[in-house]
Amino acid sequence: MFLPLSAKHITGPLIIIIAACVVHFIFPSLAQQWLVYDRFALQGFETWRLISGSLVHTNTNHLMLNVAAIVLLWAIHGHYYQPFTFVKLFIFCSVIGNVCLYYLSPNLIWYVGLSGSLHGIFIWGCLVDIRQKEKTGWLLLAGVAIKLGYEQIYGPSADMRDLIDANVAVDAHLYGAIAGLLAYALSSLSRPVVTSSNTK
Repeated sequence: MFLPLSAKHITGPLIIIIAACVVHFIFPSLAQQWLVYDRFALQGFETWRLISGSLVHTNTNHLMLNVAAIVLLWAIHGHYYQPFTFVKLFIFCSVIGNVCLYYLSPNLIWYVGLSGSLHGIFIWGCLVDIRQKEKTGWLLLAGVAIKLGYEQIYGPSADMRDLIDANVAVDAHLYGAIAGLLAYALSSLSRPVVTSSNTK
């Protein structure tokens, strides 16, 4: 398996990684005050937080874990990524996932991180795999479904909570995955999700 190293495959993930690093290392005070998902701020119509909250992290461990997850997703599905498609998918999963958090998880007041959106991007990639008749798509989809179900029943890992210095918002993972499923469905209805590519 060859990594998708062309600029068109790398650019989208790099944009998100750079944006998250800039927010974390250069504007941490601004991020905590104005960018996090904050239920009460959203009630005041600060709707940009539906997107910006995904770029904020609790600590450097949290950021590095999410950066590693982006790299892993790129290694698996990066041959499907186009810069505009990837960024648009990230924004869609962030907005839909956080809107679901707002309406379906009213007890969650504060949330940050890429993990919800990344679950959506992963689901999208699995579904494109299946459409392209890649057998691994079903295995990956089953794996993430089991993970989501486990989290909903048993809750998050205590080790992960200690590592990122915050509770893990498992509902964000579920809603992000649903957003990824919806993104794939809408794309399939309007036009082909991805052009065929032999670059892997």
